[in-house]
Amino acid sequence: MSVDPMSYEAQFFGFTPQTCMLRVYIAFQDYLFEVMQAVEQVILKKLADSPHCEISPVQIRTCTEKFLGFMKGRFDNLFGKMEQLFLQLILRIPPNILLPEDKPQETHPCTEEEFQLLQKEIEQLQEKYKTELCAKQALLAELEEQKTVQAKLKQALALFDELENTGRDHGTSDFRESLVFLVQNSRKLQTIRDTVEREGKRMKIS
Repeated sequence: MSVDPMSYEAQFFGFTPQTCMLRVYIAFQDYLFEVMQAVEQVILKKLADSPHCEISPVQIRTCTEKFLGFMKGRFDNLFGKMEQLFLQLILRIPPNILLPEDKPQETHPCTEEEFQLLQKEIEQLQEKYKTELCAKQALLAELEEQKTVQAKLKQALALFDELENTGRDHGTSDFRESLVFLVQNSRKLQTIRDTVEREGKRMKIS
């Protein structure tokens, strides 16, 4: 098989010419094998109808395999020549022919230096895109973090509103007064708890 990748032909056909030739080769091989099997079956049937024949089925199989090897060798030789003909004259796009999608190259040709500059610009744009993508991901992460902080702030504001409402219920409208009120009540509760604990210990001792 040819080692030329023939990528331009693959662009046109949708497959490489070598792949096409390989499939043709395999199809011929399969067909030859099937024909030889059919011929062998016919010969064996003829032998079965001739009871006095001295040729055994093993001899028939040996002769069939030898003939198959001979035919395969001749076929490989002919196929090699056919493959060269197809790849050089039939499945090859002439060097002066452009595919429709490459027609702009005729009206906008570029030198090797211009092509290198375009390649460099493309690489720079790719790097810039990667940088922008990383920055976008960082911004999205920061946005998620801000959403979390905002939710916590809303919870804190709701708590402050609740404290303020509690203060109003107890006659204190100012938030500072509410905090003082809560601190005083918490101190009172702590004093009561300490007193209860001391009394409990004293009762256990007595």
